[in-house]
Amino acid sequence: MWWKKPVTFLKGIGPKKADELAAVGVITVGDLLEYYPRQEAYIDYGNLKKINELKMDGSRQIFRASVCSVRNGYGAHGKRYTQVLVRDDTAYATLYFFMHQSYSAQKLRIGSEVLVMGRVRPGKANRSVSEIMLQTLEADEVHKPEIVPVYSLKGSLNQVQMRKWMRQALALAEQELPESLPLDIVHKCNLPERLTALKNIHFPTSWQALAAAKRRFIFEELFLLQCGLLSYRVHNLEQRQGVQHGPDGAKLQQVLTNLPFTLTEQQQKAWREISEDMQREQPMHRILQGDVGSGKTVISALALAKAAENGYQGCIMAPTEILARQHYDTLQQFLQPAGIRLGLLVGGMRVKARRELLLNLELGLIDVLVGTHALLEEDVRFAKLSLAVTDEQHRFGVEQRARLTNKSATAPDVLVMTATPIPRTLALTVYGDLDISLMKGRPPGRKPVQTLCYNEAKRREVYQGLLRQVQGGRQAYIVCPLIEASEALEARSAEKVYEELSQGVLKNVRCALLHGRLKPAEKEAIMADFVAGHTKVLVSTTVIEVGVNVPNATLMVIENAERFGLAQLHQLRGRVGRGSEQSYCVLLTGVDTPEALARLQVVRDSEDGFYLAEKDMEQRGVGQLFGLKQHGLPDLRIADIIRDTETIVEVRKLAQEELAKPNAMDEIQQLVQLQFGDRFAMIFNT
Repeated sequence: MWWKKPVTFLKGIGPKKADELAAVGVITVGDLLEYYPRQEAYIDYGNLKKINELKMDGSRQIFRASVCSVRNGYGAHGKRYTQVLVRDDTAYATLYFFMHQSYSAQKLRIGSEVLVMGRVRPGKANRSVSEIMLQTLEADEVHKPEIVPVYSLKGSLNQVQMRKWMRQALALAEQELPESLPLDIVHKCNLPERLTALKNIHFPTSWQALAAAKRRFIFEELFLLQCGLLSYRVHNLEQRQGVQHGPDGAKLQQVLTNLPFTLTEQQQKAWREISEDMQREQPMHRILQGDVGSGKTVISALALAKAAENGYQGCIMAPTEILARQHYDTLQQFLQPAGIRLGLLVGGMRVKARRELLLNLELGLIDVLVGTHALLEEDVRFAKLSLAVTDEQHRFGVEQRARLTNKSATAPDVLVMTATPIPRTLALTVYGDLDISLMKGRPPGRKPVQTLCYNEAKRREVYQGLLRQVQGGRQAYIVCPLIEASEALEARSAEKVYEELSQGVLKNVRCALLHGRLKPAEKEAIMADFVAGHTKVLVSTTVIEVGVNVPNATLMVIENAERFGLAQLHQLRGRVGRGSEQSYCVLLTGVDTPEALARLQVVRDSEDGFYLAEKDMEQRGVGQLFGLKQHGLPDLRIADIIRDTETIVEVRKLAQEELAKPNAMDEIQQLVQLQFGDRFAMIFNT
């Protein structure tokens, strides 16, 4: 099979070029064919313009010119850029390069010929061009009026070489090329055949043909990803016998009656979905997404009570000891009056106490076990486990979830909880093997957090307000983007802020400094002191625990708020407003650009975490936000979770239909393996 052969199989690729191709993820000839051109990075030589023909309307246009001068400049807030003056036989134009592009632009030689594609706008002296894609040309290089691909390259690789190798690979594909989608899907969805699509994504015959090819490969990637996730669910989970719990009974009713509040409509809906799942023969696989402070813990308490009422055991795993202890205390309050027996398993327990706890667990004398990663250890054995709950799911990968569920001969119901609001299409991808329950809003009695946005000039007033809160018996967080001062970044460090405050306005107040370089035991001790109310002001980086409940904390000050994403600001804001007192979140910024202020105002004006997550995802992309790698998912080569939302919903439905067909599973798994190879290994190996 030629597509599995190393790239050295092609003429012109020796060991050095092979190493450079490997650096961009191209190892085999098949990898090369799936190394698609950059998005929107095609050169249309049939639409090449002279500089004086360029429209100054902000649209992307292409022209050829020679380099006249290269110089560096500094814009607002000291941001460096490179300015390149170019000309042809009709006029001059000025090219502007920022960030990493600036470094490449500085290497341009005076007199060299370049092909420029970028957005053209009016400039001070001539046409101004930005958002540039640049290609250097030989002076005598001439192209036919065709659409030519441009690839992302490293090292000494160049576009001419890549195009030559790609044509060789396509010639091989002409002879033999396996289809990567079920043929009925190709015909049903009116997609081009794979060979036609490959030809047109690399060397399109027209813009229409290119659009059809892109649609095919976006569809293919998302469809097979959904097939992989759904088949993982069927293959690894649903084939195991589950536990069919009975209807809600007296013990569960007792827990509901004893709650110090009435469930909100959103909580009731989520509980109905979970309860109905638990009464089915097939094991539950559900994610409970609740915005910050929406009351997820009480829903998990009801699920654990249902398991106990049916004579089974349940467990809940939290990412830190503080969170585990907090869950234990809360669940004790909810469940113990109904006679449900709880245990707590964390690291560092005394040997005798741990041994006794594990014995009671194995004998079935503990109904609900709360713990950290310690639950995953081999000597933790349940008598009859029927429900596994994980909290803050984004801190655990697929593999850990699987290890927990394998602690039972029968497949336990799985409930995962997250306070990170995730847009629906992303949730369908990241948690494609799970059904989704959503909870928006806050429990009764909690007031909305007032969010205020101030610039550097208001710092003194903010700190005075902080002092008043502490003097009134309250607690406060101050969050900084850096641990220590940095020459490279203009931002307030946690160490500096802690030093200033503890020696200045808060010198008579007990403060603490928390950051990621501390040992886990040190972090736990500092957080425990704050939770207990001994520490009044906690100066921290973003390591403050998601989910930690400190009702007495009524103020959150975020330094250099412009450096945080919207979703992250919302998560941080959620550390306050957990009691009945009015709470405040102050966004301090040293940047006064309209763009930065507009972003912060979005957080100020909205408390909807899902809306903010979508906005954040639009601005920052998916990978940064949700760390897809820890979920065991492969990187997407051409699809985009933000852009292709409609396609995600479409392909998920089609994948479910396809997998329901007799004997479809083997073909689907082969196609998923062909498409993703080892990139999908974590899913199928857990």
